[in-house]
Amino acid sequence: MRSMDLHQRYPALSDLRQRARRRLPRFVWEYLDSGTGREITKARNRAALDSVGFAPSILHGPQTPDLSRRFLGIDRPLPFGVAPVGMSGLIWPDAERQLARCAAAHDIPYCLSTVASQSPEDLAGDLGAAPWFQLYPPKDPDIRHDLLARAKAAGFAGLVLTVDVPVASRRERQTRSGLTQPPRLTPRLLAQVAMRPTWAMGMAQRGLPHMRTLDKYTAGQTDSLSSTAHVGYLLRTSPDWDYVKWLRDHWDGPLIIKGVMRAEDAAPLEALGVDALWVSNHAGRQFDAALSTIETLPGIRAATRLPLIFDSGIEGGLDILRALALGADFVMLGRAFHFALAALGPRGPAHLIDILRKDLEANMGQLGIPDLTNLPQPLTLPPLNPPFATNRTDTDINTPP
Repeated sequence: MRSMDLHQRYPALSDLRQRARRRLPRFVWEYLDSGTGREITKARNRAALDSVGFAPSILHGPQTPDLSRRFLGIDRPLPFGVAPVGMSGLIWPDAERQLARCAAAHDIPYCLSTVASQSPEDLAGDLGAAPWFQLYPPKDPDIRHDLLARAKAAGFAGLVLTVDVPVASRRERQTRSGLTQPPRLTPRLLAQVAMRPTWAMGMAQRGLPHMRTLDKYTAGQTDSLSSTAHVGYLLRTSPDWDYVKWLRDHWDGPLIIKGVMRAEDAAPLEALGVDALWVSNHAGRQFDAALSTIETLPGIRAATRLPLIFDSGIEGGLDILRALALGADFVMLGRAFHFALAALGPRGPAHLIDILRKDLEANMGQLGIPDLTNLPQPLTLPPLNPPFATNRTDTDINTPP
């Protein structure tokens, strides 16, 4: 299918989301799309982004927008990248490799999760410039040393410590779906799989995914886990300030702290020598009483000189501009790239990048800005009525792909 055909059939992320929902077994969809609790934080992320507006600017003549961004010492052609998602390979077969290759081809950063279904070594030949490895913090110093050495040897340049998962969240939608960790195909789940032949054939060729990075550390230790906790929790600790200092002392590349939501945490992290902060509420998957990330971003920006990464709720180029205008230096998307992959297979992530690029260019034209260095001051828009109005129309999940 030609690029123009893709844009005619799937012009927005919402279209990719709908198609992904039709192609995934229900338990996989619930894993990807769900938040925690009543999903108030997930909804707040969207509503708060929608409240950020701009005044269009006129009479600027023809412009060719420059979307490039220098971040952590590297010139990138686009201001966004691929965020880590645990067990990507459950969402689509070979997901991590497909996303890493697409990111490399477009020279955007790719971040691999500790609890991915492929290991750093699996992706060593598919990584582009300066990829990142996301660390769920092991409590055993020997495992820590080993994980850092493996990530470095595979070619990962940046280390991302996730600090907003001190305990497992409940993710009630995921629990109701019947998904367990590690995944087990019960008769209930097999019935769902039978309705999604493309996903099923891909999984049959590769086998059910598991967290390959952790295999060498967890043999025979999974019997005590609850149905929603994964094997990573056997190794993990809740990090503290000394843990960050230990990582800074033992990692010689960029160190990024992911899950920062309070301005008062910025200065101490800066003093410890971290290289960037990642403003994130885990896309509403951890805590259902959190502020939206876009609400917290300006205060964190005012509190530090460190580069800021932003995620949670991004659905298009306009959202990226909103985050950049309020103080972010770079934006990462997790669910969005997995919607795209599930919707269109290997073509999907590249098509999403093109959607985001075109949306950025169109909105920059409306604002009369030639590049991303001097964005206009955002305005606060009144709430929508109904509050979450959208062009998204969820269709019957049993509709054939």
